[in-house]
Amino acid sequence: MRRTRTPLHTGAAVLAVSTLTVGALLNAPATQAAPPATAPPSPATLNATVHTLDTARVPGAAWAIDSRTHQVVVSLDQSVTGAKLARVSAVVSALGAAVRTEQVAGAIRTYIAGGDAIYGGQYRCSLGFNVRNSAGQYYFLTAGHCGNVASTWYANSAHTTVLGTTAGSSFPGNDYAIVRYTNTAVAHPGTVDLYNGTSQDITSAGTAYVGESVCRSGGTTGVHCGTVTAINATVNYAEGTVTGLIKTNICSEGGDSGGTLYDGTTALGVASGGSGNCTSGGTTYFQPITEALSAYQVSVY
Repeated sequence: MRRTRTPLHTGAAVLAVSTLTVGALLNAPATQAAPPATAPPSPATLNATVHTLDTARVPGAAWAIDSRTHQVVVSLDQSVTGAKLARVSAVVSALGAAVRTEQVAGAIRTYIAGGDAIYGGQYRCSLGFNVRNSAGQYYFLTAGHCGNVASTWYANSAHTTVLGTTAGSSFPGNDYAIVRYTNTAVAHPGTVDLYNGTSQDITSAGTAYVGESVCRSGGTTGVHCGTVTAINATVNYAEGTVTGLIKTNICSEGGDSGGTLYDGTTALGVASGGSGNCTSGGTTYFQPITEALSAYQVSVY
């Protein structure tokens, strides 16, 4: 599983996502009555399926419910081989038609560079959304795996323009962190950088839904748009498992971790990790913004 945290001394080499689908066409003799249609699995059944898959957690595997096909989609990157593949396959085969498996090229991992690049220690991430608490103190959100690796964050790679200090971080399990601004000379508007000289104003926070048209902004690859393909995704990174993520068909690369996911003026999430790249395409998972806002008692503005 790929994270989007990037060490400053190296770039992230990522391959494109390739989905393999296997199906079978069944034709009944003309004189034979067609079998009755099978009802799709219920939401309760799909949720139970997800819990069953939790017994097959291995790095490089992710799963989420696709409400359009009424299936749980299991994504496996190229590191899932041998005993790891056998472990996942044994569980998947017992779950039948409720599960669909896809293979993705490269590694699914977290990304560290709302959307502007930020720098902490030897790492680069992306700033998520600017937020404030009821007392009027200003912060910004980013990915938890970013918050875990640095206590002070800067606006430049030379570490001469300080932004603030990490005030809280949650990863794995979740993937969100909050940084308190300490530099009063730095402006922190409630907008997302669109990397074309303009910005998108953010006025509210919301919950993503399958099929929603969304965009993301990150410090490495700028703005890219796509669709929410699943929610409540479980991703098994090498560093640990994160649950409750938003799955999208949007690309991202090293340094995009913590960047913004939004729909117009509505904040939806911060980038956690994924697979692929922005040359050939990819998949990115996002930590829902509402959970982070609630955890830290802050709001977008």
